[in-house]
Amino acid sequence: MTSVRYCVNGKLVSGIAPTNRGFAYGDGIFRTMRLLDGELQDWPLHYQTLVADCSKIQIVCPSAELLMQEFKHLMASADDEVLSHGIVKIMITRGDGARGYAPPAICEPTRVLIYSALPVYAPEIYTTGVALYTCQTRLASQPLLAGIKHMNRLENVLARAELKDPRFFDGVLRDYDDQVIEAVSGNLFISKDGLVMTPALDHCGVAGVMRQKILDWYKTQGQAVVSTNLFMENLLVADAVVVANSVYGVLQVTQIDEQAIATNDWAKELRAHLNYVVH
Repeated sequence: MTSVRYCVNGKLVSGIAPTNRGFAYGDGIFRTMRLLDGELQDWPLHYQTLVADCSKIQIVCPSAELLMQEFKHLMASADDEVLSHGIVKIMITRGDGARGYAPPAICEPTRVLIYSALPVYAPEIYTTGVALYTCQTRLASQPLLAGIKHMNRLENVLARAELKDPRFFDGVLRDYDDQVIEAVSGNLFISKDGLVMTPALDHCGVAGVMRQKILDWYKTQGQAVVSTNLFMENLLVADAVVVANSVYGVLQVTQIDEQAIATNDWAKELRAHLNYVVH
C-alpha cells in the first residue's frame, strides 16, 4: 500500500482533468487536518471553515455528509490495513471549465480527499521548542482573500524555499508594510505583560483551525485575544511566542533568526488545554 491515497469525487483515482479550474487557476480552497485513532480531529470546525472559505469565493461547499462518506470510502479501501493516524487534506475546486478566467455560470465543484502519513518531527520540538527564520518573501494585500486557505499558495512556496538552514523549523511571513502576518505553515501568537495577541488577518494570511481553537479556548476562560498589527520588534521583546497549526499543534518559539526569544511553558499548557496528542 502506498503512503498517499486519493479520492476524487468519490472515486479512488489519482488525477483530475487539466481543465479543472483548481489546476488551471488555483480556483478552490483546501484544509488539512489530522487523523487520530481513525477520526478526523476537529472535523466540525474544519467543515465550518470549508463552508466559509467556499462562500467567500462563491463555491457551493459539498455537504458534510458527502465528504464524510468519501472519507470513509477512502479509509476503507486500504487493503484491510487500518489507517488510524495520518493527515487528510480536503480540496474543493470550482470544477471543470472552459479556457478563460470567467467562472462558468453553472459549475459542479470537484472534491478531492488525500490521505498521507504523519510528518516525522523531531521529538525535541515539543520539549525545547523551535527556531523561526524571517522570510524575505512578502505577502501581498488582498482583503477579498484574507483569512481563507485558497489553492494559490505561491507566496508560501517561495517563502518555504528560503528555508535551507535545518536549524529553522519554519519562517515568519510579513506583508509589504512590515507587519508580521503568520508563519509559512502556521499562525503566530505572542504574550506580553499578561496580554495575548495574534496578527490581524484583514488583508492577507490564513486563519487556521488551530488558531480558531486557541481563540475559542481563551474566550471560554473569559480572556480576549487581541487581533492586532504586530511587527518583528513585538515578537522579539515578547514574554513568549508560539506557532500553531492543525498538524503539529502548538510549539514554543525559542529563537528568531539569531536572536533568542523569552520562553515559558505556554505551548505545553495550550496543548494540554486543547487535548492535543503529541505524535
